[in-house]
Amino acid sequence: MEKQTLRLPTVDISKAKTHRSEVAQTVVDGLENTGFLFIENVQGLNYDQLYKCCQWFFGLPMETKKTLLRNIWNSKSSNVYRGYFPVSENEPSRKEGFEFGRDVDPNDQTIAPGNWFYEKSVWPNEDGTFLFKKILLETYDYMHETALEILQLAAIGLGIDEHAFEPIFSTRPMSTFRLIHYPPWGQTPPANAVIEDGKVVTTPDHTDSNFLTLLTTFNYKGLEILAPDGRWVELEPRPNTLVMNIGDVFSRMMGGRFKATRHRVIDIGIDRYSVPFFLEPSFDGDIGINFLSKYGSEGPDHVVEKYGPWVMNTMKNVKKFFEYRHLPEF
Repeated sequence: MEKQTLRLPTVDISKAKTHRSEVAQTVVDGLENTGFLFIENVQGLNYDQLYKCCQWFFGLPMETKKTLLRNIWNSKSSNVYRGYFPVSENEPSRKEGFEFGRDVDPNDQTIAPGNWFYEKSVWPNEDGTFLFKKILLETYDYMHETALEILQLAAIGLGIDEHAFEPIFSTRPMSTFRLIHYPPWGQTPPANAVIEDGKVVTTPDHTDSNFLTLLTTFNYKGLEILAPDGRWVELEPRPNTLVMNIGDVFSRMMGGRFKATRHRVIDIGIDRYSVPFFLEPSFDGDIGINFLSKYGSEGPDHVVEKYGPWVMNTMKNVKKFFEYRHLPEF
């Protein structure tokens, strides 16, 4: 069977200031149709260094990585949300990952006790030969700035205030940066990992729960997207380019006008690496429906709703991602 591929609209983010209206329209058109875009020319982003971070971390001895495990896998760990998660042999998701967020002031009295969304990130020890933590924290900032720039462009393309989406990210955003390693299935995969035409997934089809995702694929194939016509198509990778898509919460705020598109990862027979940045609002950020009615759009009134409780329920009880389904209530 001939392989189906999908070509996405491309946003040259370096032109965001000089060709603002034109770039803004490309963003909106892409989000209204495929829900995915290519983002190129991100200032400061070093793809080679980011790939080295993946190689460095996942090449560490398992005993070292185990010290970063979350509590569900390591009872000595106080972390339940940030840190390392291992490959689970009984899941169709065949991946291991390391994730961190932006630490907040531990004395911040506005954060409820036990709110693990804001727990302190954990890091592996370094010997000074490779600046793993420094590179990742700097890259986190580049990703965050790029994501907010894209949201400004989306607002311009919608004809609303350029900064309309920014308030929910201005204080203590819960964004997550994740390194992922997908080992190939070296044995008979579980039945629920085998899909049509004999393909095998390393991540089953899903939509993201968060607001907006910026994904670094390092030119690996394997990412498939559910096209508007109902076909699963492979996304042809592009060097030194981010893949952007939006999650359920942004689509929901927009009444479905922007598409949260289903996607999946296919086993390509070799080790595969990717790095997603998940832009997320603050815990108390208002992600309620009918957002555009605040800016004069016809239809039902906006309904205020906090992001934290919504996404916690979605991760634990709706989507039940294996790495999050055991998170405690608070």
